[in-house]
Amino acid sequence: MKANKVKASNEDKAYIYIIKNPSYNDICLCAYDSILYPGTPVVYDTRFGLDLGIVTSPAPNPERKYEKGSTEVQAACHEGCCGMSFVEPELRAVPADVDYIDHLATPEEMEKYEENSGREEAALRVCREKVLKHNLNMKLVTAHFLLGEPKVIFFFTAEERVDFRDLVKDLVSVFRMRIELRQIGVRDESRLIGGLSVCGRDYCCHSITSQLEPVTIKMAKEQNLSLNSMKISGPCGRLLCCLAYEYDYYVEEKASCPPEGTRLKIGHELWKVTEVNILSHKLTVQAAEGQTMFIPFCEVEYDDESGYWIVSDEFQEDFLG
Repeated sequence: MKANKVKASNEDKAYIYIIKNPSYNDICLCAYDSILYPGTPVVYDTRFGLDLGIVTSPAPNPERKYEKGSTEVQAACHEGCCGMSFVEPELRAVPADVDYIDHLATPEEMEKYEENSGREEAALRVCREKVLKHNLNMKLVTAHFLLGEPKVIFFFTAEERVDFRDLVKDLVSVFRMRIELRQIGVRDESRLIGGLSVCGRDYCCHSITSQLEPVTIKMAKEQNLSLNSMKISGPCGRLLCCLAYEYDYYVEEKASCPPEGTRLKIGHELWKVTEVNILSHKLTVQAAEGQTMFIPFCEVEYDDESGYWIVSDEFQEDFLG
């Protein structure tokens, strides 16, 4: 089996890795016929052409499904990421949509990559001058010289479509190579540039994922978070990506307990659920006179026959004395 296969067939078996492009932070899965370790530079086929990538870890095995309530971390990781030890890659069937790594990066290619990286800032300055010359309403974000072919990519943001045909002609006359301009959104800008978020850590979109999933205000509501836009928005001005991380867990947990506003009968009195605390697994309930108490989730269940939520007899006996 050759490592530089373009596509896999169902019979192929290889090691599958998560590859990250250090220039524009794309993350993808690639296969290889031998064991590689985090930090290994490789050359692989990107959506722009052959380019340098870094092995970050073996890909998680999709056959190992997450089980609700499991306390075991099941994602791939390596030492220094979250304290786990390196997970050895497994030889397994390669999905048909997973490309093979073209080859391991050579010292000459690493030298060329470093040379290209040093030229990118100068290329960005030249492009900015040309943008001003043509009076285009666009903001240049970054530039990248492709490793596998003479091509430079300029990433930019703009509020509307930009006619940059004359700009491209000017850039071609300067760089004497293929020019590609890619319009991106403000979230993509943060993903490319990186920085520190409100939590004090690197942007999630920059450090751990390239898939910008939709984030909605409903996710913040479901987790009882403040709806103050200043507190739940990232530096990009959009809702924090991390709002989506625990959303499914909150939805699952809330489905197994009474929602806020539910009336629970304890003894001869009705108590109203005023808060559902997923982290402590307790309900806060309030009586008509204003008294409050906490009830563990495990003491409440839904009665299919009556259609009401009921509190266990044991809890009521302890409460009523």
